[in-house]
Amino acid sequence: MRCPFCGFLESKVIDSRESKKGLSIRRRRECLSCKRRFTTYEKIEEIPYMVVKKDGSRQPFDSQKLLRGMMKSCEKRPIQISQLEEIVEEIETMLQERPDKEIDVSEIGQVVMDRLKALDKVAYVRFASVYREFKDVLEFKNVLEHLLKEK
Repeated sequence: MRCPFCGFLESKVIDSRESKKGLSIRRRRECLSCKRRFTTYEKIEEIPYMVVKKDGSRQPFDSQKLLRGMMKSCEKRPIQISQLEEIVEEIETMLQERPDKEIDVSEIGQVVMDRLKALDKVAYVRFASVYREFKDVLEFKNVLEHLLKEK
């Protein structure tokens, strides 16, 4: 494994853990040259799952892209990254259980919004504002009013 800091090719594994659903293995490593530590994830490579976008095009499901989008929505919020990783794993499991290996982006977005809504209302609104592509302030206001009524 190449060290991301110095490029040295050898490292030792400090700790290994399976993800909660066993979909990946997290390894904490230490470079044998610079002694800095870094984390790697090992996943079984399978047939790529395809996401059907709003325009009808298809692209491979990218769990890191989904995680980055959720992290952006959760900036400066009291949400742990492990909670977001659980949502990504839930969606990956959902994909694995599908016979057709395709999923609409709207289905992914709805799952993410449902989970974020339960975790943090601000993160939910941030994600929804990008995902739903609000056309004007009135749409945004309606979502906020609906959230306030739920309390």
